[in-house]
Amino acid sequence: MFDKILIANRGEIAVRIACTARALGVHTVAVYSDADASALHVRSADEAVRIGPAPVAESYLRGDLIIQAALDTGAQAIHPGYGFLSENPAFVDAVEAAGLVFIGPSAAAIRAMGLKDAAKELMAAAGVPVVAGYQGANQEAAHLKAEAAKIGYPVLIKAVAGGGGKGMRLVEQAEAFEEALASAQAEAKTAFGNADVLIEKYITSPRHIEVQVFGDGVDAVHLFERDCSLQRRHQKVIEEAPAPDMTAEMRKAMGYAAVKAAKAIGYAGAGTVEFIVDGAEGLHPDRFWFMEMNTRLQVEHPVTEAITGVDLVAWQLTVAAGGKLPLRQDELRINGHSFEARLYAEDVPAGFLPATGVISHFKMPSAARVDNGVEAGAEISTWYDPMIAKVIVHGADRAEALRKLRVALGEIEISGVTTNSNFLRKLAAHTGFARGEVDTGLIARDLALLVDETAVAPVDLAVAAITLAGLRPPFATFAGFTLWDEMWRCVSISRGGEPSDVRLRVVSETAVEVDGLDRPLVWDGAHWGPHRRCAVRTDDQVWVFGPQTLVFDRVDLLARGGATFGGDAVLAPMPGLIHGVSVSVGDQVIEGQRLMVLEAMKMEHILRAPRDGVVASVDAALGDQVTAGQMLVVLEAESG
Repeated sequence: MFDKILIANRGEIAVRIACTARALGVHTVAVYSDADASALHVRSADEAVRIGPAPVAESYLRGDLIIQAALDTGAQAIHPGYGFLSENPAFVDAVEAAGLVFIGPSAAAIRAMGLKDAAKELMAAAGVPVVAGYQGANQEAAHLKAEAAKIGYPVLIKAVAGGGGKGMRLVEQAEAFEEALASAQAEAKTAFGNADVLIEKYITSPRHIEVQVFGDGVDAVHLFERDCSLQRRHQKVIEEAPAPDMTAEMRKAMGYAAVKAAKAIGYAGAGTVEFIVDGAEGLHPDRFWFMEMNTRLQVEHPVTEAITGVDLVAWQLTVAAGGKLPLRQDELRINGHSFEARLYAEDVPAGFLPATGVISHFKMPSAARVDNGVEAGAEISTWYDPMIAKVIVHGADRAEALRKLRVALGEIEISGVTTNSNFLRKLAAHTGFARGEVDTGLIARDLALLVDETAVAPVDLAVAAITLAGLRPPFATFAGFTLWDEMWRCVSISRGGEPSDVRLRVVSETAVEVDGLDRPLVWDGAHWGPHRRCAVRTDDQVWVFGPQTLVFDRVDLLARGGATFGGDAVLAPMPGLIHGVSVSVGDQVIEGQRLMVLEAMKMEHILRAPRDGVVASVDAALGDQVTAGQMLVVLEAESG
């Protein structure tokens, strides 16, 4: 076993690797950019080395600086985590040339699976079923459109060097092909430095089921499957293991195909073989096809660990240090069921836009495994992926695990930055999901239901008002009283621009009476009862935690009645980089027409015209870094 390793990553995966290394007696070295100088992963390691400024191209993608940091600190090996350099074969070559060990597969294995088109050809030759499509060298738009027509719509455009949904577009009609292709190629070029794409037939009732494999370069085993069908925009939201309704025959067929894929490239380390499954009529062993192989540890690996009892990072270190597979296939068993929910900083009602801010309050469920890379005081910036944490639960069966997931998600308390916690709670409570009726289109079909917030209850307004008023129990014996009468206090708050006035008064050391509620709210030391609400204040906002997380604002009485800007402007929905400008002053545009492309957190967001009109001004240029709410394009005011 190694004495010291360097972790070439950040966030929750770097913290998670450091945890296993510590348990094995292996010292760790963290690397960090200027934006991460005080990050949790830095403090989780035994040593830390600065590698550059915030942009990933100048820090976490600088393989030369990372290798030098490993040499300078006496590390014997480098663990890449996932993302960044984890699937970069040139980096693997450089690590080995420096006399270090890369904790992962060989450069040859990564190259074999790195381009989706070549990987599909390799898998087909190895006898692994592949989905019909085009993965040729001709990348002319007209040729690709003709190939899409041959395959038949709907089709999926995918970056050949892609992953994580980047450079991927679903096209349902020929008329939308050119714009989707251009967008996919631009995003692929930015994310991977390679604009080439392939085209696949899109299966209309698809399930995304992947198989965890592990090899030692000679032999390989599978650690069963994970269902990752709950996705939005090809990004996984909730994963589970094993897959619902999986039959023994189907599991055997998929496991056999995945191991065959791993052995075909002499795979060493942890990897995932992803399959697309036609779930229209249940699961059948002749209705799954190879999509791609991720030659690294996956974000969702904890659910596999939960049902197998295997520490996959410990296995990675063991095999990289020259050991053999710790267990044979016949020694691996499934125990119960596990779910993982991904907690992101994002504004779901606004279209899942990434959110930024400083986390002022951070409380995670105590009865779940939580893999997090942030804590209170951490800043969620535009520089990196907006994942905050992963919440993992395990139960004796799927029903028990799902109950635990619902409880765990209900205990999340985060303030200072908008998260998808309400969305996750609704998704976990979805009746179809509870029945195991999962496919990749579930979220899109029921998006309105999943995004819609439950009506704000009077108790939520009351707790928000108490908190904004600065009242903290225990109250003084005579708090809230005047010489002649009990003092009622009026607090003005708003949510979504809708103001409300709440009248309240202190009635005991731990109770507050609120006008409109039939009984006082009593503080039990952790919650306002009997409704079990709690809240925290951040400046002029208060975050109320209960069945859903709600954010209220203090109303500035002097600013009431102020005018708001009309519908003639397009504002930046988040901080980001202007990646494309499609219009000029004087252009006639129609509603929905592309105006600009904003790149934020490694994703492209197309900004479109809010109505028909003429462009009056363009207030940002290609390459500009803009802030949330900044004016980008203004249309001429409508006459009349």
